[in-house]
Amino acid sequence: MNEDLIASMPFAAGLGIRLEAAGADETVAVLPWSDAHTTAGGLLHGGALMTLADTAGAVCAYLGLPPGARTATTQSGTHLLRAVAGGEVRATARPVHAGRTQVVVQTDVTDDRGRLVARTTQTQAVVVS
Repeated sequence: MNEDLIASMPFAAGLGIRLEAAGADETVAVLPWSDAHTTAGGLLHGGALMTLADTAGAVCAYLGLPPGARTATTQSGTHLLRAVAGGEVRATARPVHAGRTQVVVQTDVTDDRGRLVARTTQTQAVVVS
């Protein structure tokens, strides 16, 4: 099931993001180190960190939706707190608010030593077809 969720998001799949756990109460996604994800200085690109957080947050929100509903990110803010020069980064997403029209998710991104690298808060619209 986790592979199917990532496969449904080609951009995330293309970066090599994988899900370690996926649920409405908590979703954990991992991005492995790759030179392709770095800046000119050899540090992990902030956009890669934000994509990881957005992916984990979106999956977390999606899994809490009623049947037939979809979700889309409508707002996202990230505080980049620490540079990453190697290893994996892990995003742990948890809902802060799950309402009828929107879901707010907070995602903490940590390095492979467990240090906080980034914190993202995003709002996901609940789209009912």
